[in-house]
Amino acid sequence: MILNKILFALFFREFWYTGVSLNETNKGELMPDKLFNLDDYFKRIDYNGGRQVLAETLKQLHLGHVMNIPFENLDVFARKNISLDLDDLFVKIVKNHRGGYCFEMNTLFAAVLTELGFPVTRHLARVYREGFDNSGKTHMVLLVQAGGQQWLCDVGFGGNSLAAPLLFEEGQEQEQLGRIHRVIADPDYGYRVEFKTATGFEPIYAFTLEDCCPADYLIANHYTATFPESFFRQAQMCALVTATGKITYFDGSLKIADGETLTETTISGDAAIKDALKSYFGVELS
Repeated sequence: MILNKILFALFFREFWYTGVSLNETNKGELMPDKLFNLDDYFKRIDYNGGRQVLAETLKQLHLGHVMNIPFENLDVFARKNISLDLDDLFVKIVKNHRGGYCFEMNTLFAAVLTELGFPVTRHLARVYREGFDNSGKTHMVLLVQAGGQQWLCDVGFGGNSLAAPLLFEEGQEQEQLGRIHRVIADPDYGYRVEFKTATGFEPIYAFTLEDCCPADYLIANHYTATFPESFFRQAQMCALVTATGKITYFDGSLKIADGETLTETTISGDAAIKDALKSYFGVELS
């Protein structure tokens, strides 16, 4: 029993330092023997800017990530293991030019920001599905300090996602590449993030400022990736932000939003789907 407790403690200590620490806010704390490095990540997101801890740096990194690394669930759909180990994420997303979903993408992005010196905290959110009561805390978001202000960052949401960091200021409408979001205090669910449509604002997800432990993300990730009725196990999906809109693939339907123009194409057959994923998202499946 004592040995099991020791091994358990050592596992979570190692896990804490390999990409799922909540308060890893000092530059240089990442393990030196890790594959993770900023130069390769910057190449992956086509980023050539500075490394200062500034709001503009944060904005450009966020934009670079969502415009070059697709949100996708292809491994989840294929029933593959989803690891949150930082080296595994680095190999998958940076070296192998894949994407991922919230736990993968925001874990990697948090590690990048932490290495640069940005103070980062991580939080669990519940996605709006005809109400918040129908959803558990199965989404991950980041709060980041930059320029004396706090910013909501989320590079791992496939729907009406953030293109750039959202100033964490209640009620302020903020435009990003033609999309408008806001944060609203919610008496039951903490803070609600909303997206503006033609008919008004619609909730996307809600989260609290409660601290979470590494095990919380392990559990949420495992549930999201393996529960038979999980949304992410039902169909293949992929999404990439563009300067004028968004490209999305969902269950045989490819949609390209370019300004006010929306083009939709039906894709069928494994070969055609693989070609579309490679052509539009840069994802090459074996």
